[in-house]
Amino acid sequence: MDVSLTLWVLTIVGLGVLISVDFFIGRKPHDVSMKEAGIWTVVWIALAALFGLGLLVTGHSQSSTEFFAGFITEKSLSVDNLFVFVLIMAKFSVPSHLQQRVLLFGVLIALALRAVFIGAGAAIISNFSWVFYIFGAFLIYTAWKLIKEARSEEEDEEFEENRLLKSIEHKFGVADSYHGTKLFIRNNGKRIMTPLMVVMLAIGTTDVLFALDSIPAIFGLTQDPYIVFTANAFALMGLRQLYFLLGGLLKKLIHLSYGLSVILGFIGIKLVLHALHESGVDTPEISTPVSLGVICVVLVITTITSLTASKKLAQNESDAADKTTAEKAPEPIDPSAQNLK
Repeated sequence: MDVSLTLWVLTIVGLGVLISVDFFIGRKPHDVSMKEAGIWTVVWIALAALFGLGLLVTGHSQSSTEFFAGFITEKSLSVDNLFVFVLIMAKFSVPSHLQQRVLLFGVLIALALRAVFIGAGAAIISNFSWVFYIFGAFLIYTAWKLIKEARSEEEDEEFEENRLLKSIEHKFGVADSYHGTKLFIRNNGKRIMTPLMVVMLAIGTTDVLFALDSIPAIFGLTQDPYIVFTANAFALMGLRQLYFLLGGLLKKLIHLSYGLSVILGFIGIKLVLHALHESGVDTPEISTPVSLGVICVVLVITTITSLTASKKLAQNESDAADKTTAEKAPEPIDPSAQNLK
């Protein structure tokens, strides 16, 4: 798809307007209700659908299919990010009314950093086709690693700050407590960061680590930088509302890692086959519609099995609790025995 500079500018301005509206509506710190989160989640998904349909209507059917495949992949991978966001919020004890502000700026930082990754990835791919081998191998390795982590069943996870974040904290200093929505304050004449700023940086920089697998994954579906960027933008900008909407449901998606590993492994194989084809080897290539179908089927199956298994696990825990309570209950007194005394 040939994208002019004008279209790039209009797209970025359009996204900027949407982000501004989102920020204006939620500018006052508050606890996000399920209703608010649900409405905005639907809005962002609807906007993504309209964008994809707009590509189709304007005669870019291939780009439209690639966008939907990329958007769904990035959206599903971003759900995995939410688990880490929960850990970060708990680590820094973020007040509930400030969490929506943290996520908004954190996602904006992540989007800006991902734009750099996308530009670098597009430049590398256009000059070195063999990089598909590396991307494919990396995604297959990541898929295997996800399965390994899912089977380890680590219960007590805790967020650990990366080196970049630690160095920033050391350089600027951090206040002992939150100061509303302020990002910096003056302490003994020195300008230091508030915990709110630290959390925003934590979410933004941590998302870059997730981009290491999501960016190669979407390049496995399309090599069009415009589609890669817009799919990432729409997936990320709805992430804040999704965080509040899913809430406790995240813990019920116990098979999500398995589903994501299948998707990443599938795209990794697709990339390797594409690399072989580019090298002149007569190998079959997996089309984008087939990829879209596989991704959707895997996500549906993963969601159904996760919710079924979670329900069964909850029932077993409830039965075990009832059994324990029954064993601890005192034995009833026999009235006839009391009369004999």
